[in-house]
Amino acid sequence: MDRRTLLVGAAAAGGLAWARPGWAAPFASRRIALTVRGNGPDVLLIPGLSSGPAVWNGVVGALGRYRFHLVQVRGFAGLPADGNANGPVVQPVADEIARYIAAAGLKRPAVVGHSMGGTLAMMLGLKGVARRVMVVDMLPAGAAMVGGTASGLGFLADQLSGYLTGTAAGRRYLAQMVARTPGAQGSDPDVIANALRDLANIDLEPQLSRLPVPLAVVYAVGNDAQMNAAITDRFRSAYAVKKGAVLKPVGPSGHMVMGDQPARFNALLKDFLAG
Repeated sequence: MDRRTLLVGAAAAGGLAWARPGWAAPFASRRIALTVRGNGPDVLLIPGLSSGPAVWNGVVGALGRYRFHLVQVRGFAGLPADGNANGPVVQPVADEIARYIAAAGLKRPAVVGHSMGGTLAMMLGLKGVARRVMVVDMLPAGAAMVGGTASGLGFLADQLSGYLTGTAAGRRYLAQMVARTPGAQGSDPDVIANALRDLANIDLEPQLSRLPVPLAVVYAVGNDAQMNAAITDRFRSAYAVKKGAVLKPVGPSGHMVMGDQPARFNALLKDFLAG
């Protein structure tokens, strides 16, 4: 077995990524892990809060002509928290994904993010490291997903984070929430709580007018026409500042749009990537 084979095997075992053949060393990070699958134009897939890359299995299987870079946040879906064990999560993770893009020599890849991953995708677009951005069922302000604002709910989130991580009752509640969330098993409650606090304090809407790349937003709707109209109004209003943003409702669906409506989602993603 040659040295390169040993390095590739070690990289796969440790959640590291070889982005280009012939690299001297794999990308390593205490915040994220990467898996690369397929060949073709580069696409980053970022899962949501507490989820792992498995949420994109249907996408990778259906769209075979791309090279997918599957991001996993450390502390989610079975990975030890490592650098995400304490303090802010979302901004440092965005910075690490941008570092990966540069280190791997990717030329402004398409970036697709679900939920918290959608926030990260917009942040990467604002950094100028993405060619185009797709957000899946996420508003520019994380607090708006539950009807609040960053200025109002952000303070409450700070208090809630302390409750969830600093009290026995809070930790029990968070453990129960993780157990009930698809794909969240094995996630670190402290990382989840800190990420929730970050999201509640982040509002990207004022910055979207200067987002320099195309933006597509896919959002979930259900079976209730009145509720669907309210959801659509909320998404259209939130993204109105981004000229040319394309918004597409998909339903009936829950939050995991790519799992609940795979055929419809994959068709929209195929069109987005071809644009």
